[in-house]
Amino acid sequence: MDSPVLTLQIEIADIGRLIYSGECLKIVAPAAKGEVCILPRHAPMLTSLRPGEIRLQDLSGEDRFYFVSGGYLEVKDSAVTVLADEILRSGEIDSERAYEAREQAEQVLRESHFRRERDLAKVDLAKALAQLRVLQHAEIYRLKKSGP
Repeated sequence: MDSPVLTLQIEIADIGRLIYSGECLKIVAPAAKGEVCILPRHAPMLTSLRPGEIRLQDLSGEDRFYFVSGGYLEVKDSAVTVLADEILRSGEIDSERAYEAREQAEQVLRESHFRRERDLAKVDLAKALAQLRVLQHAEIYRLKKSGP
């Protein structure tokens, strides 16, 4: 007799919408002090998230990729809740806009002498790089899945 598959109940939401709600096998998120991988029966935890990539593996084994601007992740009783100001599915990311944001932030970092401007540019740069990383990982996954 096959043993039942252990799953996580996931809810991912930003300020304006519910992005994902359902079961999955695992979720990987950019916690403030490093990347965390949450599997079923994970210990309860609450952590802040930095800008980065959220990856989840659904019940069919498919990986899904999301950009998160920062926020919070809570694990409780094999349920994971992610709340953020902004979350984008990989297909919602505008690559041209992300490249432009990266270039603008890099320019401010090169040219500005004001600490506040440089601090804001560092945050903008982190977000732009995270969006580009999500796009890259989603494309690599798509190519691997489609085969030669």
